[in-house]
Amino acid sequence: MATISKLANPSFVASSSLRSDRILPLGPNRVVPLRSVSAPVRLSIRSNNNQRRCLVVKCGAVDGNGASTKRTTLHDLYEQQGQSPWYDNLCRPVTDLIPLISSGVRGVTSNPTIFQKAISSSSAYDDQFNELVSAGNDIESVYWELVIKDIQDACKLFEPIYDETDGADGYVSVEVSPRLANDTQGTIEAAKWLHLVVNRPNVYIKIPATADCVPSIKEVIANAISVNVTLIFSLARYEAVIDAYLDGLEASGLSDLSRVTSVASFFVSRVDSLIDKMLEKIGTPEALNLRGKAAVAQAKLAYKLYQEKFSGPRWEALVKKGAKKQRLLWASTSVKNPAYPDTLYVDPLIGPDTVSTMPDQALQAVLDHGTIARTIDQNVSEAEGVYSALEKLGIDWNQVGTQLELEGVDSFKKSFDSLLSSLQEKGNSLKTAKV
Repeated sequence: MATISKLANPSFVASSSLRSDRILPLGPNRVVPLRSVSAPVRLSIRSNNNQRRCLVVKCGAVDGNGASTKRTTLHDLYEQQGQSPWYDNLCRPVTDLIPLISSGVRGVTSNPTIFQKAISSSSAYDDQFNELVSAGNDIESVYWELVIKDIQDACKLFEPIYDETDGADGYVSVEVSPRLANDTQGTIEAAKWLHLVVNRPNVYIKIPATADCVPSIKEVIANAISVNVTLIFSLARYEAVIDAYLDGLEASGLSDLSRVTSVASFFVSRVDSLIDKMLEKIGTPEALNLRGKAAVAQAKLAYKLYQEKFSGPRWEALVKKGAKKQRLLWASTSVKNPAYPDTLYVDPLIGPDTVSTMPDQALQAVLDHGTIARTIDQNVSEAEGVYSALEKLGIDWNQVGTQLELEGVDSFKKSFDSLLSSLQEKGNSLKTAKV
């Protein structure tokens, strides 16, 4: 098995371990020591060069992903339309991202569910896990050590993009514990800790857009920490997120804001999944005709709001200090209903200063037959009509957003708790085997 040091491209270098002698202040008279990532860095690629048409990363698969230098629709999305295609997945070996980067992927998003699947389905984490458990670490600390290593190594792979774009792109996102979704101060402290322990310029700390965490976003931005705001499902909450970003920039006191960036992750397909069920329950021809239209309509209106909020005197004053717009990131872009086109949540939402993060299904569809055209601000009046028509049918957009937010937070909590439980059992078995 080859190691990262033998890769042809010297710009992809494994990350070093963190120092263990630093501390993170969490408030008056409170500090948390930062443990080092104790396992040695051993990013590996597979020496088997069997080529596959599919570029999707397969966690722990036997055959490796061959590198590709062919231009793809992902390159065109960015170069022609100003949209950054990101990959919504992360697993070991992280070097399997290299062919995706060559194919035009410009960033990575992760979440507790992604790590639950990656760690529980692959033996690639076993050596580090065994070492950490044997060293006496508790299971949640072990989890974060595993995650932090993946995030650091992925950041290193995307660092050339970050440098080439002067910090505008090439980010890797890691989420605070989902157990903190209703804890304002706990989220602030966790974000500071993650930012410090990952110690990479191109890491985004993911914070959920819950009512309790919107104030956290402001405070974390004010501390010059770049943030990916996740689980946004409504226009009202999205506006609150924008305001938190602007408030944070203004509260930072920085004369140079150019290195403080953010994306706002606006979820798409889950909106249709819920509203379609409501429309089917209503059952009228008008209602049924609106199925599959709600998510894209709301997303287009979100982009309209984005354009409005990032203009005018307040924004121009921040631009003079180097501020960058908080880009809209389209999340939940895979199609849940097989009757819908597989690029339904990508093709209609293409536009400048946006990001589309795609899981395997959506990414492959775009690579195969994706659209390369500015579509985000087309048919906006039609989107407004759909939005209003749904309201007239009794669809409460804020209620939809609240329900989806609760479901999203609950889903991440379950994934997090399930993984910790599995790791605990694995750790107990390891200890028993040594007795």
